[in-house]
Amino acid sequence: MKIAIFTDLYTPGGATGGIITSISAQKAELEKLGHEVVIFCPGLHTNEKNVFLVPTFARPRINGALMSRGPKLVADFIRKHYPDFSDFDIVHVHYEASCSIAGILLAKEFNLPLAQTMHGREDMAIATNVPHGARIATAIGLNQLHRHYLPHEIKIKSDHYQAPNQTRAKMWQLMINHANCADVIITPSNHFRCKLEHYSVEKPVKVVPNGLPPEFTTPDFPIRKYHDGDVLKMIWNSRVSTEKRFMPFLYALRKLNRPYMLYVYGDGNALKKAQTYAKKHQMKVKFFGAKSRSQIINRMKVCHLSICTSYNFDTQGMVLIEAEATGLPTFLCDPDLAEDLPRGGYLLATSPEVETMAEALNKLTPEQITKMSKVMLAHRQETAQSAQIKKLLNAYKLAIKNH
Repeated sequence: MKIAIFTDLYTPGGATGGIITSISAQKAELEKLGHEVVIFCPGLHTNEKNVFLVPTFARPRINGALMSRGPKLVADFIRKHYPDFSDFDIVHVHYEASCSIAGILLAKEFNLPLAQTMHGREDMAIATNVPHGARIATAIGLNQLHRHYLPHEIKIKSDHYQAPNQTRAKMWQLMINHANCADVIITPSNHFRCKLEHYSVEKPVKVVPNGLPPEFTTPDFPIRKYHDGDVLKMIWNSRVSTEKRFMPFLYALRKLNRPYMLYVYGDGNALKKAQTYAKKHQMKVKFFGAKSRSQIINRMKVCHLSICTSYNFDTQGMVLIEAEATGLPTFLCDPDLAEDLPRGGYLLATSPEVETMAEALNKLTPEQITKMSKVMLAHRQETAQSAQIKKLLNAYKLAIKNH
């Protein structure tokens, strides 16, 4: 097949993160199987084969990512500079912003089957990153912009499930109407599939877990061992941001009654606040910023615990399956995310509260570390993109059939 992937987040855009890793791994595995994949994304320069850069604003916007220009301008640019667009067998869209909207417009124009991966909780992104007084205006504005390009046939009202206020209801309305443009909807986890179906997605939803490239799944990794009195070495390797709840974890860390060291890889809107707090309280935290995948993997080899304190935000954090692939026990506080890991491979706090997280970490035993690491290593091959690619291809076939 010849596959067009549209995403507002990819390496040339100047950002790093889970969506990028997932798309990159999918592209590599599809090409390995003989398919042709072209990625359409924002960016200013790239040397990567089969990556087509669309018109892009020069300055970074959200979390350092570059943003493409308007959907119609992007679509016009692709028509002009990629004249063989009608040769694609399927369009696969990975986001809900400008470049991704352009992908939907082109799929409809050229009458091509369309698959849409719903990665994120845009309702929670607005709720946690936008100042309180501006949230509803932001949500309404984004809805109006989205509705200018794509139909909004479903209206969502506030409820007691995932839309407790008008801001979040508006963002669910954007997500659901975006998803309904596709012939098949893809989501990385079952718990997110259930949420989408609750809000009346009209097209079939297929769960296709994110997969990892060979550098995570090929090398051997050690069983982690920890002894009473040792320094508990932990790693945080995702965005240092409000929605990921890095600051609550720092507050919990201050309540630990055992020696510890936290290695932090990543940047984000909470980084400066976190650095200031850690320095003020003389905490054992080292901040490295955004580093290469190989550097992060090397650090994971010597750690006892991976940290993921996101709550009701992540649909399937890549940090979770990266930990599984390297045999690293994981600390969680969201029971939904436990779905993404083998039973017995993680430590789950009973709530996302600071005191509860600290209590769970203080009760952690050496035996638990070893047991969790063995469980993770026993299941690590399930995280390979090669183990998930058949599910993705089946979703493509369903999209083609439904179209």
